[in-house]
Amino acid sequence: MPPNLRYALYGILALLLLGTVVIGLKRVLKPGSGDTELWLRMRSWWVMAGLFMLAIAVDRTWSILFFALVSFLALKEYLSIIPTRRADRRVLLWAYLAIPVQYWWVAEAWFGMFIIFIPVYLFLFIPLRMVTIGDTQGFLKAAGTLHWGLMTTVFSLSHAAFLLALPEAGNPAAGSAGLLLFLVFLTQFNDVMQFVWGKLAGRRKVIPKVSPGKTVAGFVGGVATTTLLAWLAAPYLTPLTGWQPLAAGLLIGIGGFVGDVTISAVKRDLGIKDSGSLIPGHGGILDRVDSLTYTAPLFFHFVYFLHY
Repeated sequence: MPPNLRYALYGILALLLLGTVVIGLKRVLKPGSGDTELWLRMRSWWVMAGLFMLAIAVDRTWSILFFALVSFLALKEYLSIIPTRRADRRVLLWAYLAIPVQYWWVAEAWFGMFIIFIPVYLFLFIPLRMVTIGDTQGFLKAAGTLHWGLMTTVFSLSHAAFLLALPEAGNPAAGSAGLLLFLVFLTQFNDVMQFVWGKLAGRRKVIPKVSPGKTVAGFVGGVATTTLLAWLAAPYLTPLTGWQPLAAGLLIGIGGFVGDVTISAVKRDLGIKDSGSLIPGHGGILDRVDSLTYTAPLFFHFVYFLHY
């Protein structure tokens, strides 16, 4: 493991430890009604961060399998909350089979098939399979809903895993795993900082009809803080230089916000608060990876076309 990557992982562990101590002290010195949720969130962060760090520290193959599992859980959760027709149940198997195929292209570093398999071949195949079933009632809505779910939970998230398939020589600072850590950490950091800035200084709502908790101060403060951290961390984890770290920070900050509110719009349309209950204190898997569905493809293509 490159030294920069190892030190970055130590830094994340230190942040988790600090957060745990702060929340523990708050529960003792200034108890409040939200302490239980904060403690559940912190416990979940330890589990999520631990699994992620273990995956990237052990082996590239395990890291790719880890993201394949995340895609499976996200797609399963998505399909559990959207309305589906009885006839579509015979098509869902093909949606799930797309996951191992998509991540096989990642493992083989086959960019050509990786980039067209779901957007082109699945886009053409799924409606064909629905047509052969013969149920035309609600056909357009069903085809569009299923393909959007595949694009979001499988295609978009698999871009994060494909960072590991990029040549190690392209990032002498920390290897391909450094790029993945940079993306995931900044995406999650952006979520936290938008929440913190919103609590500290947020008054004016950004899009109250979609996400009432999002404020202008939270959005601007989160993006600014994320961009600053990207500028500071880029020399140690990425090959980005000059203006590129600032652009990457803006891309992740703004993209993360859009991914978050997009999934929020889906949940509001369905009349639910959380997409699930898999992660205590956070909700479902979609509630945790919503930002990553946008930042992963945006950051991947930004780095790929600049340095690979």
